[in-house]
Amino acid sequence: MGWLDGQVALVTGGGSGIGRAVVARFIAEGARVGVLDRVPGRADELKAEFGHAVVPVTGNVTELADNKRAVAETVAAFGRLDVLVGNAGVFDNFLSLAEFPAEQLAAAYEELFGVNVKGCIFAAKAALHELIKSGGSIVFTASVAGSNSGGGGPLYTASKHAVVGLIRQLAAELGPGVRVNGVAPGGTITDLRGLSVLSQDDRSHFSDPSAEERLRAGNPLQIALAPGDLAGAYVFLSSRENARGITGTILTVDAGATLRVPRRS
Repeated sequence: MGWLDGQVALVTGGGSGIGRAVVARFIAEGARVGVLDRVPGRADELKAEFGHAVVPVTGNVTELADNKRAVAETVAAFGRLDVLVGNAGVFDNFLSLAEFPAEQLAAAYEELFGVNVKGCIFAAKAALHELIKSGGSIVFTASVAGSNSGGGGPLYTASKHAVVGLIRQLAAELGPGVRVNGVAPGGTITDLRGLSVLSQDDRSHFSDPSAEERLRAGNPLQIALAPGDLAGAYVFLSSRENARGITGTILTVDAGATLRVPRRS
């Protein structure tokens, strides 16, 4: 018996990183999963790995029509939708406001907020009717940058604060029928890409070989989080039985990185 037996989920940005780990774990827990991802080749990879348990849809989370198509194809394949995981995201590589090229700031803002914030809003809008029908739930990928400074540059930090606000607002609006929660990862070794407008989308922010050691040194557990370390939090929040009373909650998974380290005498 899995925690998500019989449920149907849609995961945006589910072709890599945390999203891919969520897809794998959801299927292992008994769910069937639709995936919206912008990279065409990932659809074949998902089908090869998960077979008929997954329906991959190639599209852009910043387009409402693509979100609607992903919902429609998931429901057509599996008959319902119980969980939306709004996960797609891009990063600003800690670029400070002072360092940001003024001529690229507007385009960078549109790109980053388009994926990180508008993508969540559009996914929720597209899925809302089906989630109300099923009495389902939404889980957005927030970030430790959504509750403090230093988790990114100003664009990324502001976008994740917006996602936290969206979670709380939708939790209030959509109750009692639909629960809305979030997972806030700390530094996690993923394929998180930078902005195309700054030519940063050709590599992961964590591609530097020193990234793992740096992450280990920055938390009390001394581990470099991997996507699979996050997946259980999404399973828990999506479980009808285990998270029945939870909405408007942000579950932080950061290996304790945001704790204040005790002073040593």
